[in-house]
Amino acid sequence: MSYQFITSATLPTRHGEFDIHIFENDDGQEHVMLTVGLSVVNQQTEAAGLQQKDDALAERPIPLVRIHSECLTGDAFSSLKCDCGPQLNTAMQAIQETGCGAILYLRQEGRGIGLTNKIRAYALQDQGHDTLDANLMLGLPADARVYDMCSPMLAHVGVDAVRLITNNPDKVAYLTGHGINVVERVPLVVGVNDMNADYLATKRDRMGHLLDKEFNTAIHLNK
Repeated sequence: MSYQFITSATLPTRHGEFDIHIFENDDGQEHVMLTVGLSVVNQQTEAAGLQQKDDALAERPIPLVRIHSECLTGDAFSSLKCDCGPQLNTAMQAIQETGCGAILYLRQEGRGIGLTNKIRAYALQDQGHDTLDANLMLGLPADARVYDMCSPMLAHVGVDAVRLITNNPDKVAYLTGHGINVVERVPLVVGVNDMNADYLATKRDRMGHLLDKEFNTAIHLNK
């Protein structure tokens, strides 16, 4: 599947100003990239010679990058069942403070199963099933997300090395496997509460997320 850049603009937020870039895949699905300190370098060097472009990119710090899959309930409605909203806002703030980075906001709700199935899975979780079993009971994969759009989005701003904000080793493996150097994995454990502690523990224990030290500390502080 291929992806193409559509348009961009500035986006003021409560965390600061970002450049927002829209990409579209072959199915007409839109994906978003928010950048700080990246698009300006790209725009200034697009028409420049190769040596000038390489020199400009070499002077730029390794960007802080977050791959974030859409979560309507967490990102927009502040759901306490997950940590998605706090993760997004913390990553946006960290990128603003760093001054160089990107949020790759991928439109794949509910780990790729869609909003309706996600709420069906929520109903099963209300009955006592964990997040993984709820998906499987619906005949759905545990995680249907794909990251094919990440490489062209990063290439658009000339990024081939990142400091990746994630607890998920699958994201590190994807970028590494597609020629992007992950020079550092930056843990992100925020928004832990009584409603999502079991959800996070399931991601750690059954889905391989790297949460041990940070998650245990957060749980302790939350009590």
